[in-house]
Amino acid sequence: MQKTNRLALAVLALLGSTAAFAQSSVTLYGRVNTTVERQEVGNVKTTGLFNNASRFGFKGTEDLGGGLKAGFQLESGFNSDTGASATTFFGRQSEVNLSGGFGTVRLGNFIAESYFAIADYVSMHNHETGSSSDAFYAYVMPGANKIAYRTPTFGGLTVDAAVALHEQAVGGKNAYDLAANYNLGALALGAGYSKQGDVNQFAVRALYTFGAFTVGGYVQRDENGHSWASGKRNSFRLAGAYNLGASEFHVNVGRAGEYKNTPDSDATQYTLGYNYNLSKRTKVYGYYTRVSNSSGARYTLNNAATPSGSDFSSVAVGVRHNF
Repeated sequence: MQKTNRLALAVLALLGSTAAFAQSSVTLYGRVNTTVERQEVGNVKTTGLFNNASRFGFKGTEDLGGGLKAGFQLESGFNSDTGASATTFFGRQSEVNLSGGFGTVRLGNFIAESYFAIADYVSMHNHETGSSSDAFYAYVMPGANKIAYRTPTFGGLTVDAAVALHEQAVGGKNAYDLAANYNLGALALGAGYSKQGDVNQFAVRALYTFGAFTVGGYVQRDENGHSWASGKRNSFRLAGAYNLGASEFHVNVGRAGEYKNTPDSDATQYTLGYNYNLSKRTKVYGYYTRVSNSSGARYTLNNAATPSGSDFSSVAVGVRHNF
């Protein structure tokens, strides 16, 4: 009888733990993305292996009942070419959130939703990573110490709002971010605004899919977005993709206008790319990208100091695997 009671208690405990597991989940995910490139800055040429924003992370949710859920996400970057971890281990993302019929409240460190609504949305080739990423988009929103709210979706419209607290005793300024995404079937529209003190940006985006073609672009106006006291500037990017079976053909071109207080600071970037999808998670690809700087501009994509007026280009082949 005693053994039977113990067995019954063990079965009840197992069933209880199974029910708890059924209401919560934790997922390991990530991306390893590496290229072999021939880069040129001015007249200096370099051949090497390059990381393209490789990362891994953990995310999970717990069903609290009544439509309320708790969630978290922790994400760390690493260099796929060397194996080195990021200086701030979970510097890419570290948040906890609560969601329900009211929307989602987020606390922690995460990338600005205005960026996802604009630059990332039209970066269809290598998902806004590596030397073919957007050199001109002005990202001005801090990621840390952030409080954010996301609305439920109303007829295809979702709005995100966030404040990043400066946490300084004197002289600091909070930063603010606002993003909107509106999906109308084949047409997807977006807008984003960020501001911290005298640094700000506003942009609008559109993306349209018809058959095997996708075309899109954005227009942005920023103030002091790339350098302090540089003034105001307009920039834009156009992108197109054609899908043919497992193949993808990509082209995009961007133009950065001249900052008001920085003469000859305009520049042009274009990228031609080809992707071949080996599976839903793995692809091989190649691209050519070039940034042409005017004499007062120094846009680059190799994380190195570029003399003003020097152009940047890269020929690359790579492998990307998502897990």
